[in-house]
Amino acid sequence: MIYLDYAATTPLDARVLDALLPYFSGDFGNPSSTHRYGQRAEAAVETARETLAAILHCRPAELIFTSCGSESDNLALRGTALARRAQTGANRIVTSRSEHHAISRTATALEKDHGFQLDWLESDATGQISAASVEKVLSQDTALVSVMYSNNEIGTINPLREISGLCRKRGIPLHTDAVQAAAYLPINVDDLGVDLLSLGAHKFYGPKGIGALYIRQGTPIQPTQTGGGQEFGLRAGTHNVPLIVGLAEALRLADAEREARCAHLRPLRDRIIGTVLEEIPEARLTGHPALRVPNHASFVFKNLDGNLLVNLLDSAGFACSSGSACKTGNPEPSEVLTSLGLERDWALGSLRVTLGTGTTPGQVESFLSALPGLVEKARALTSLPGRGA
Repeated sequence: MIYLDYAATTPLDARVLDALLPYFSGDFGNPSSTHRYGQRAEAAVETARETLAAILHCRPAELIFTSCGSESDNLALRGTALARRAQTGANRIVTSRSEHHAISRTATALEKDHGFQLDWLESDATGQISAASVEKVLSQDTALVSVMYSNNEIGTINPLREISGLCRKRGIPLHTDAVQAAAYLPINVDDLGVDLLSLGAHKFYGPKGIGALYIRQGTPIQPTQTGGGQEFGLRAGTHNVPLIVGLAEALRLADAEREARCAHLRPLRDRIIGTVLEEIPEARLTGHPALRVPNHASFVFKNLDGNLLVNLLDSAGFACSSGSACKTGNPEPSEVLTSLGLERDWALGSLRVTLGTGTTPGQVESFLSALPGLVEKARALTSLPGRGA
């Protein structure tokens, strides 16, 4: 089996496993305890926080640990929107439908349950959110802007520096979901100009079940999970010490090895993109042709069921993913693909191929040898009566 779905999750780096294992047994204390067991655990948590702060170029006190990127997104959006409204009366949230559901569905919940008004940003044909599209909807009533660093489905990188300049002039907090970006792109929060930034460890060879949220000092935010006073009163709950240690080590390695990893992945990605577009009829690249994360290739194929193609690939020994979600036999294209303006007969035939440190040229060639025939087979099966795309 050849794994080509690294955007979904990554395997745990053996070095990360070595770093976190001692905190399951030998140093198992609760960081909130005052005895030496607790002190050692607390030291591990704070050392991890300092490691993350050095990479993000922020203060350790501006970082809190969460359970995952989705929780970080929820806290950033809910906590800041509610706090800003309480502080200033601002009642509008600016984001896009191409965001991860942790943002887009949280925004719609804030609209439904708390009366916020939503300004949905328009993307261009590559899925990129321009600074001009943000500027068009900003107002004195804007509580928060959330624009992801890079898109999980199509790989497009957004111009955060330009967007942050607009928000900074108006005193509006800017959040970015950097869950997909952190493995391959710089995450210096001052260079990016963001006020909140979400991370999830399992996207960069860390453990599942742990994430972090950067919150610039002075940014209004309310806790969404209350209880104890952990994480500066913003995220109650006993610290998961082993996973926090693993998160920090995984991000340290990603930062240290970023250039080498990108240099390994770009030619493999470009080989996939070039071959698919040249050899498979009625195939299109989705996302920006150049401004995309280095491990990410995504396509749509006309008159094809993307879920069926993924199943055929799985049977042939390749793990990939599709952007269309099958709901009780009635497949629908994702919001990301429809936001690109793709017709339904294209948008239903999506395929995402994402590479990682374990991907080899031989694996890529095996995939490219198999894909054209499987696309042809998927098209034939899709056209059968009762299986219209």
